[in-house]
Amino acid sequence: MPNTSATSSLFEPARLGPLDLPNRLVMAPLTRNRAAADGVPLPIMATYYAQRASAGLIIAEASTPNAVGQTYPNITAIHDDAQVTGWRRVTDAVRAAGGRPMFLQIQHGGRVGHPDTSGLTPLAPSPIPLPETIFTPSGHQQAVVPCEMTPDDIRSTIADFAAAARNAIDAGFAGVEVHSANGHLLHQFLAANTNRRTDGYGGPVSRRIRFVVETAQAVAEAIGPERVGLRVSPGHTVNGIQEDDTEALYPALTEALADLGLAYLHIGFADPGRPVFQTIRKAWPTTLIANPVLPVDQIPADGGLRQATRLLAEGADLIALGRPFLANPDLVHRLRTGAPLNPVRDRYLMYVGGETGYTDYPTLTVGS
Repeated sequence: MPNTSATSSLFEPARLGPLDLPNRLVMAPLTRNRAAADGVPLPIMATYYAQRASAGLIIAEASTPNAVGQTYPNITAIHDDAQVTGWRRVTDAVRAAGGRPMFLQIQHGGRVGHPDTSGLTPLAPSPIPLPETIFTPSGHQQAVVPCEMTPDDIRSTIADFAAAARNAIDAGFAGVEVHSANGHLLHQFLAANTNRRTDGYGGPVSRRIRFVVETAQAVAEAIGPERVGLRVSPGHTVNGIQEDDTEALYPALTEALADLGLAYLHIGFADPGRPVFQTIRKAWPTTLIANPVLPVDQIPADGGLRQATRLLAEGADLIALGRPFLANPDLVHRLRTGAPLNPVRDRYLMYVGGETGYTDYPTLTVGS
């Protein structure tokens, strides 16, 4: 039977800047490692995203703005013409399938990278290595000590984000999401344990947020603020991040960004029970996307509807889901009708090439 009581608002139309969305369900960015070694999206990716075109909004997987920002093998990029052409095949396929305009997440890995993958020594706020091994083309290796970014490195990286955003628009995306979460470069600037700089980009909160704010400003100036979102993950400890001042850090960042007119702020691992969520909601003037905390290796039987409903009640405007969309191309239909969900078959298949565990998840037959 259709699940219509507590979740009906998820299926109502919504507005995101100048965009009309058919529902409030967002496909969260999911790294799937199906690109060519040079970051060019492969044709199979067009099939994958077109299968999921019923999402209210698709935020496509993290793409690097330059070569040194590459994290793992076979992830996408958006800094040369071939990559733009590859992504254009994807956006064209989603439109042909009836989907709405997509956003592209732009991600620089910072210290989350390795010379065997990118051919370059990673850059980071400070020369502090990732405290774990990292996957490379030759298997897991010990992380290397990154080079501390110089002022010129900072300026050129900000310019690369802006150029990547322009490339994304050329590739047919409606906008971009600046990735400032999950322990990657921008998050490394925010966190005191990875940012030990003593210049204008390190030290107190007001200086640690500077790189994120300047990057968002540059991207907004490049393509228009109504085309730009930003993702954060307050308090999340992935990739060796430790935040001792989360409750001060993110309100300060939100306040510094509030006047830019960005399309949205996207909170990853969102917990409405934490004070920081409420503080951000009160301070953020435009759309708030919330990505609920779900189990790592399985999809809840309700697909995350309970968490989604609570987040909407606590002020979120849109709900982003990752693994449920991964395993269920027709997730919107399944959630709307209360149909059972496909489970994620094998976590290993999330990050290897090919159709298996990628484009071969079944959809419901018409009328089911």
